[in-house]
Amino acid sequence: MSGRTLYDLPRWVLAIGPVVILLAVFAVLFLTSPFGDLSAVDEASTLEIVWMLTIIGAIAGIIPVAIGMLWFPFIRDLDPRYLHAFLALAAGVLAFIAVEMTEDMIFDYGLEAENTMLAATLAIVGVGGTFAIMYAASQWRQRKMSTSEKSGLEIAYLVALALGLHSIGEGLGIGVAYINGDATLLMLLVLAFVMHNVMEGPTVVAAVARDRATPPLRHFAAMGLIAGGPVILGGYIGSFAQSNLLAVLFFAIAIGAILQVLIEVAELIRFDAEAVLTRTNAATFTVGFALMFLLEDVLTDVVLEGWLVPA
Repeated sequence: MSGRTLYDLPRWVLAIGPVVILLAVFAVLFLTSPFGDLSAVDEASTLEIVWMLTIIGAIAGIIPVAIGMLWFPFIRDLDPRYLHAFLALAAGVLAFIAVEMTEDMIFDYGLEAENTMLAATLAIVGVGGTFAIMYAASQWRQRKMSTSEKSGLEIAYLVALALGLHSIGEGLGIGVAYINGDATLLMLLVLAFVMHNVMEGPTVVAAVARDRATPPLRHFAAMGLIAGGPVILGGYIGSFAQSNLLAVLFFAIAIGAILQVLIEVAELIRFDAEAVLTRTNAATFTVGFALMFLLEDVLTDVVLEGWLVPA
């Protein structure tokens, strides 16, 4: 018995285990309402605000990503064809995030900025510059590697980085809601981001699952912190340095990073598959995009807002 590992558990347990944990976390947050009283925010010290935003950011960012990464043992044993499909699903998740961030960057921050021309310039430079830098780095890395050394772990770190940049945008909203003492909005954002970010876990580790060797646990911990931790940084920025132009820049950098990562994911599939665009991959890409729409727009806007913001 002492030699048993997670991989020895029944596959149905590996599949639904993270869902059970997520529901438990969600229930605790919803039933206890830990952010119900923010009346003392105006009198709180800087250290107290930083500490509270760190806790909130960890709950909204790091914990759900870690829960999502628990699907790794299940993904690990998938047939290569289905593993490629899972990578395509991860790409669908990333594509939705890029579209969503573009909408937020333009309508929530860009058009509200004090200088819309400067905001547009920051958006173009942020997206184009980030994409160009990451693309150049990718090409350099590929020239240094032989084709037999294609590393899913490296792609996973790039995915985590892109998601981490995106997470800064989530933290901005949390920071603004907290510093304004809006407990209802803060609770809504945390619950929404918990549901949203749990899908980032399997998105990160999907690339690692194709490698023969499972990396040490420290890599999973590092990728989880990179992907979810920046929610905390965004909370600091949103509470202490509210700026539409700064938000546009962060969103643009995240969008450029995601676009480059989508290319990396496609190349990873192409490396050991005859084609990237198969029926299965196209279907799971669509499922990933639709799932994020369901989590973000339907459940958040209809279900959570209906509970937390009564008519």
